[in-house]
Amino acid sequence: MLKSPLAQRLRPNFDDDRDADTFLLRLERYGADLVESLENVYGDRTNALLDELFEVMIHAFHARPDDLKRLDEARLLRPDWLQQPDMIGYVAYADRFAGNLKGVAQKVDYLQGLGVKYLHLMPLLNPRPGENDGGYAVQDYRAVRSDLGSMDDLSLLARDLREKGISLVLDLVLNHVALEHAWAVKARAGEAKYRDYFHIFPDRAAPDSFERTLPEIFPDFAPGNFTWNEEVQGWVWTTFNAYQWDLNWANPDVFREFLEIILYLANRGVEVFRLDAIAFIWKRLGTDCQNQPEVHHLTRALRSCLRIVAPAVAFKAEAIVAPGDLINYLGARDHHGKVSDMAYHNSLMVQLWSSLASRDTRLFEEALKAFPPKPTNTTWGLYVRCHDDIGWAISDEDAARAGLNGHTHRHFLSDFYSGEFPGSFARGLVFQFNPDTGDRRISGSAASLAGLEAADTPEKEVDAIQRLLLLHAITLGFGGVPLLYMGDELALLNDYSFQQTPDHAADNRWVHRPQMNWVTAGAVQVNQEFPAGRVNAGLRHLIHVRQRMPHLHASIESQVVPSPDRRVLILKRSHPLGTMLQVYNFSEDTVPLPGHALREHLGHTADERLSGFQYDLTPAELTLPPYGRWWLTTP
Repeated sequence: MLKSPLAQRLRPNFDDDRDADTFLLRLERYGADLVESLENVYGDRTNALLDELFEVMIHAFHARPDDLKRLDEARLLRPDWLQQPDMIGYVAYADRFAGNLKGVAQKVDYLQGLGVKYLHLMPLLNPRPGENDGGYAVQDYRAVRSDLGSMDDLSLLARDLREKGISLVLDLVLNHVALEHAWAVKARAGEAKYRDYFHIFPDRAAPDSFERTLPEIFPDFAPGNFTWNEEVQGWVWTTFNAYQWDLNWANPDVFREFLEIILYLANRGVEVFRLDAIAFIWKRLGTDCQNQPEVHHLTRALRSCLRIVAPAVAFKAEAIVAPGDLINYLGARDHHGKVSDMAYHNSLMVQLWSSLASRDTRLFEEALKAFPPKPTNTTWGLYVRCHDDIGWAISDEDAARAGLNGHTHRHFLSDFYSGEFPGSFARGLVFQFNPDTGDRRISGSAASLAGLEAADTPEKEVDAIQRLLLLHAITLGFGGVPLLYMGDELALLNDYSFQQTPDHAADNRWVHRPQMNWVTAGAVQVNQEFPAGRVNAGLRHLIHVRQRMPHLHASIESQVVPSPDRRVLILKRSHPLGTMLQVYNFSEDTVPLPGHALREHLGHTADERLSGFQYDLTPAELTLPPYGRWWLTTP
């Protein structure tokens, strides 16, 4: 559709025929997706928008550094780079990890030693001063927080990481900007153009209509979804906080602005964009204003532009939604494999902690079976913990199939992980209690939630360590990009000092956002006897084994195998090199497993990759140790 006339129209923008051929060949490949998605969103405004987008894209293509252009070509030859078994992720706040961006550069060897090839630095683009939702209220997308360094420092860090095989990942907040962002400042100054960048209503009629079906994200400290602003004399849509103004993506100018921002940062060396709050960007009356079809068209259009200008760059969707909705962020039907390259598997994380508390994997099995197959060219982001709270995203339908009451089980999990449940090993904090729904989310570090903080005997300490290694084994073995949250490799406990910092005191998620402990990081290298050392050594071993297992390429999906024991989860991966069966015990009990449950998938013998032993599967019964984990493959 675009081939001949568009090529003739755009070729004069290139001095070099090879550059022209490169750009136009990519446009020929991805242009139809771009146009189709834009037309679905913007209708008859699409042609005018395309003229503006091509100007932006050609400028960014010419400005792209040579080493990044080479990376573009390499990624086109290996489009599965995010799916490789040696792709290990690490997530950190730059200041809490190493002080600033130059400090991070000095710690790259540490990351390499862990096997990291993907570094996600938490929000570092310039936020509003004071309270800023942990950096997610961005004031300037083209500047770095001054205490962290400069945009040039970011470029240098990206180059250093790239030279050592590590991809830089940054957050891109799409749903909103800070009240102090230039667009919002101009809107408050009365500029009609920028007022239309936001959702502003003169009275409560429309907001009240929307509120009937909208949930509250932060009911404790930001109730409602609209805020009155005196300067604009209107109600502004503010889903998250009063100082975060939701953007009007129905305005094509907003799309163009964000394409410029993305390409600017891509040319600075960002290789993966975490699309923050992507589910919320399209508003429709009578819905919860999440997961609307336009969201996926807009993402596919942005991705198409990136594939033309900077195909080394990937998108990761931060969409914490139900499985039936989540698959659309990777692409379903006409969008199959054309939206985001990666999405968080939040359900896996929730089920890890659920099964650990209940010692029961039936709900885990049901939740995984509810997921439709993902596109084979996409991957999951998998994690034990992250910077955010844990919301008990457990559907009543999944719970019912597992013989549970969803409301009761969610209540149990909040009690358990806040330490209120009798016999609980966990030490967490309740976050955002909603009395209307009974929803209580949980803050806490992986080590504290797994029992290490509360362990007062050597036996309890061993159990906590084994729980942590069990959780990491599953995220490393499921098939995707395992994302290690800073400090989890050192089993860092809850940091209660957040209460002494005024900007953090009201938000207990900072309890699991500690400062990196470099003393402990050094100690674990020479002493593996204390808990952090044992967790670190065990995790490094898991990573080492994973990196050498082609069975864990993310194009292959893990499938649930019905378990003969409710305490045990069994996952199967069918790879051309042979079957892989993963067996995990979620209890402190020694569990007998019937040999036939494994033989029917693996035959009479299997290699257990984590121990290096070959297992005889012919006995009538095999014994799985407490919190045991087996990675079994056919010989």
